[in-house]
Amino acid sequence: MYAIIATGGKQYKVSEGDVVRVEKLDAETGSTVTFDQVLAVSDNGLKVGDDVKNATVSGTVTDQARGKKVIVYKYKRKTGYHKKNCHRQAYTEVKIDKINA
Repeated sequence: MYAIIATGGKQYKVSEGDVVRVEKLDAETGSTVTFDQVLAVSDNGLKVGDDVKNATVSGTVTDQARGKKVIVYKYKRKTGYHKKNCHRQAYTEVKIDKINA
């Protein structure tokens, strides 16, 4: 059984027991989060649309951290312009506990 959820502008395929990294959520480590925006559920056939409007996916927050450093380097030839910038994206690690379909 798996579900497709949407959070943080992205879509994730999750099953019970999976650990997924989603965009940063406003939740403490160890707390329970519920994803209400379920797009599809597969359990002996795929259910979408009105069949999953009451479906939810719940999970436990295991970590709040930041990803690897990404270097952004801008350069324009012949003008002497160059600019170096770095970015680390924050994420929340969630362990999927239950899919309520």
